[in-house]
This record gives sequence, structure tokens and C-alpha cells, in this order.
Amino acid sequence: MLERSIQVEWQLRVFFTEDVFAPENPTLREVLTGPGSRKALVVLEDTLALARPDLQGRIEKYFAAGSPVTLVRPPLFTCGGESAKNSTHLSEEILTHLFRYRIDRHSYLIAIGGGALLDVAGFAAATAHRGVRHIRIPTTTLSQADSGVGVKNGINAFGRKNFIGTFTPPFAVINDFDLLSTLDARHKRSGYVEAVKVACIRDAAFFAELEQSAARLAAFEPAAMKRLIQRSAELHLDHIATSGDPFEIGSARPLDFGHWAAHKLEQVSNYTISHGEAVAIGMALDVVYACETGRLAAPAALRILDLLERLGFRLYADELLHTDNAGHFTLLNGLEEFREHLGGTLTITLLSAIGQGVEVNEMDPLRVAAAIRELQKRAGK
Repeated sequence: MLERSIQVEWQLRVFFTEDVFAPENPTLREVLTGPGSRKALVVLEDTLALARPDLQGRIEKYFAAGSPVTLVRPPLFTCGGESAKNSTHLSEEILTHLFRYRIDRHSYLIAIGGGALLDVAGFAAATAHRGVRHIRIPTTTLSQADSGVGVKNGINAFGRKNFIGTFTPPFAVINDFDLLSTLDARHKRSGYVEAVKVACIRDAAFFAELEQSAARLAAFEPAAMKRLIQRSAELHLDHIATSGDPFEIGSARPLDFGHWAAHKLEQVSNYTISHGEAVAIGMALDVVYACETGRLAAPAALRILDLLERLGFRLYADELLHTDNAGHFTLLNGLEEFREHLGGTLTITLLSAIGQGVEVNEMDPLRVAAAIRELQKRAGK
């Protein structure tokens, strides 16, 4: 037997700016400057293009005015949202353009959109030539605070969320706060939940800060939103870089706190419940469960539930009560699907205190059902 240890070092860079395509803004230009730089293909989420009809022209002018790379065609408009991930059509379309315009390993695929589009574009970038340079420009609070700054790319398949995908760090992430301006309240709010999540498992001081700024966040006060996004992104990056398992070879996934139920809830609702909304409910469910099983003190549990509600999230949905043919809660099937996704051993992150996650390897279905009823009662249903 021959055996060698192979080490690969990645630089994961996240830039924070405003109005990235302003001619005088050097951020993207500096990211694109480097040896072997040649061409760029830009994909742009269509809803953003409709909300910002000037954006396509501004992108083209930016590249025409001294960019170190050539824009191979006008921005390619693509769909976004979870439906973009529910088939291979969008990834195949992006791959077709990567091939047509000869985007090689030293050229760039720049994706401008929400987390779903970034997932699909990242998958295409990771698989074309076994990896072309991928630059993410997230355009939702959720993707700027969480998913856009991670290393995962995925497509839904066989009724499973992110069944097909890769672990491939982007070449760079550029968070442009100005691109959030056209979001409605629902989509501005969605990203808040991932900040609450990472505060719950890693940073009690940040959780207290979110409590203090909850009213300003609920009113979408820009300075409070910028602080939430930057600190949330920082905590997510710190976890990826220091956890010792950036590509999730093991079964522990603290950053998926609240997600086992959320993924199933999205599916059961046919994705009418957004990811952020589902995570809020999933976190509330796990918080109540942790409290009822004696792991988390009641005052801490109430603080978390209260903060989520103050930020505008509802903590109950009728889909929690959907049952299968055997009369069991459909949501509980999410535990088995989560176990399969993890690779064999069920590992769920719960809380022992605010800022302290704890791993458990089993969930009592009866206690989960009781937690669902408690959320139903809290919602006055």
C-alpha cells in the first residue's frame, strides 16, 4: 500500500462594499486582477434585473471601462428561488454557456443573485473543467449573512434538498449592501434567522446584541442590518475555517442547527415557506425540545423564541401537523433524511445555553410531537 497525506490550502475571501458596479469602485476590479485572468461570464437573477433595470447596463459599462478581464456576452438572465434548484435545467444552461464561451480554469463565472442561484452557479463552476473561478455577489440578506459565504453548492433531486452538489470554496464573495435595497420585507428579514442561529451556537454576546437591536432590525434600519450581516458572515467563516471539518466529512454540522426540520418543512410546503422562515420554525422546535428534555433552561429558551418573534418570524406553520399514510407526522421523516444526508449517524445540534451548542444522536419522536404542540399552543392555534 502507498499512502500520502495531501494538504490543500484555500483562501476564502469576503468583501463588503456598496454599489459594486460604480465606475469608481475598485473592489471587483481588484478581485479580477491576477495571473492568467482572461474572461468572465456573468449570470444575473431575473427578478433583480427587473427591479433594477439599470443594472445590466451598469455591469457592461463597468467591464468596458478598464476591467482586467473581458465580459464574453451581456449578463445571462436566469431564474432564482428554490425552483431554480429543483431540476438540472439551470445548471445545464450555465454549463452550456461556459463551454460556448470557452470559460477556462483561469476565467470567471460571476453569479449575482440569491442563495439558490449561487448554489446552482457554484455547482456549474465547480464541475466545468473540474473547477473554474467562481465569484459570488449575493443579493439577499440570507445569502450575504450565511449561504453565500460558505463552501457548499447544491441542487435538489429525488425529493431531497441538495442531494447533488460539491464542496468548493468560491474564488471570492462580494457583499454589496446596496443590492438589498429592492428586497421586500419578507426577504430582508429571512437572513436574520441565520444570524440568530450562529449566535445561539457560537456567540452569546452577539445574541445579546441582536436582542438590543431587534427593534431597529425589525424596522430594517441600515446600520443595524449591516452589522448583523457582517458579524454573521464572520462567525460562519470562522466556523468553516476553524472547525477542523470544513467539507463536513464527519457527521457533526453545528451550522445546521434548526435545519433538519426546516428542510422537511420547505418540502412539505412545496417551498411556499421560504428557507429563512422554515429555519426560524425549525430552531423554535429544537429550542422547545431542548427545554422540554432538560438540556436548555426555560429562561434561555424564552429569550430565543421572543427574539425570533420580535424580528418578525412566526414560529408555527400548519405544515408541522401534516401526517403520512400511517398517521405519523411527516416532519419526523426529516430525521431519517437528515441522517442519510449526514452519511449514517444522526447528529443534531441542540443548545445547552445561548452560545453553546451540544450534539445529540437521537431525537424522541414523542417529545418532538409534544414540542410541535407547544409551538401550536404558543401561536394560539
